[in-house]
Amino acid sequence: MNRAISMRFGRALAAGLALLAVLSLSGCGYNRFQSLDEQVKAAWSEVLNQYQRRSDLVPNIVATVKGEASFEQDTLTKVIEARSHATSIQATPELINDPVAFDKFQKAQGELTGALSRLMVVAEQYPQLKANAAFQDLRVTLEGTENRITVARNRYIKAVEEYNVLARSFPTNLTAMAFGYKVKPNFTVQNEAQISVPPTVNFDKSPAK
Repeated sequence: MNRAISMRFGRALAAGLALLAVLSLSGCGYNRFQSLDEQVKAAWSEVLNQYQRRSDLVPNIVATVKGEASFEQDTLTKVIEARSHATSIQATPELINDPVAFDKFQKAQGELTGALSRLMVVAEQYPQLKANAAFQDLRVTLEGTENRITVARNRYIKAVEEYNVLARSFPTNLTAMAFGYKVKPNFTVQNEAQISVPPTVNFDKSPAK
């Protein structure tokens, strides 16, 4: 009889401890960390999708521009090199937890943004390109993609900010240390200012003489 009572008491104690553990984890922000971490990953995935969309456009843009024999080769070369550099960096899920790798990645993407912007400005000097329907379609698609990148990055920035606040605040910072939830790197102000301005083209501008 005593053994049966002891077993029931043991099960009740185990259940109580399990419930206490669940309540403790919830109260210390563990579940919130889980939720915000997933939000950051989802936002990052969308950023990568839009960067890939832009990268896929580059070969077609370059091929179209090459049809203009006198086009500045240096401008084309810089676009090709910038794309090659950007795509050489493997954007693994772990990248968003590595400040050094993240900084390298965003700088490479910033270089591609600048190179494409320069190409669009130079293209303004070539009437045949301005009259090329295929190039115009690619230009519009690129502008739309740059806008999508900005939106995706802004969502990522907000997701990371919310996560980082939780990771730095007391007492949830104790949970972060206990379970390895480290502060995540984010896009810098300088890089954000650069990428938030999509390449634009003024078709009313007269060709250079």
